[in-house]
Amino acid sequence: MRPQSLDMSNINRVPRVTADFWLIKLMAVTMGETAADYLAVNLGLGLTATSLIMSVVLILTLGLQFAQKRYVPWAYWLAVVLISVVGTLITDNLTDNLGVPLETSTIVFSMALVTTFALWYASERTLSIHSIYTTRREAFYWLAILFTFALGTAAGDLVAERFEFGYFTTALLFAAVIAVIAFGYYAFKLNAVAAFWLAYIFTRPAGASVGDLLAQPIEYGGLGLGTVVTSVLFLAVILVTVTYMMFSYEPEVAATPEGRAFPR
Repeated sequence: MRPQSLDMSNINRVPRVTADFWLIKLMAVTMGETAADYLAVNLGLGLTATSLIMSVVLILTLGLQFAQKRYVPWAYWLAVVLISVVGTLITDNLTDNLGVPLETSTIVFSMALVTTFALWYASERTLSIHSIYTTRREAFYWLAILFTFALGTAAGDLVAERFEFGYFTTALLFAAVIAVIAFGYYAFKLNAVAAFWLAYIFTRPAGASVGDLLAQPIEYGGLGLGTVVTSVLFLAVILVTVTYMMFSYEPEVAATPEGRAFPR
């Protein structure tokens, strides 16, 4: 039962950053990679049709998310999964349909993300995820997430395919980067907001590489599980984790000061 003294206008609209947050985030980015491939290739919809359909679904889902005015686990994570799929499709369209080099996509999305953060900070004077309680802040938040997914897909494919590191090595490389960020946060008191967003950015190429490693055929450097098995596997983990979150969630009052970016 919600406490009567709780002011819902000041409730944070995004989840606390805990161990289950990072688990489901990694599952979502991995599934986004494989689900996009499944829809475009296995179902034969093609990149263009798949992109249009999933973009419409994403817009409707974000409308539902914005309407909540607070963090509702199933609505929030549905939006994350769909934005992961659309972020993948955006990069794939640029690469496969328009012939844009992965190097260019990586640079452009990096600049777009930096610009989003700059405008967000100029407008709100904070990038903290513990203070997402207005529509404008939430809009900046979701725009930043979209660019992290598109950037992560481009960067992951660039390292794994263009630079020929392979999916396994690429996943290990980005996982090592995340470990360095976590170490910097715990050992050297790296700024909590910076630590969160850096980790959030690098989990995308790490997860995308894991998805490709599992789903791609053996002759292309993968394990050959296919997009169906891989997507269903990670979807199952997502559903279990979201169900747990729905029963364990307690509203968080939004705050201006920086909060912890990693679980205690």
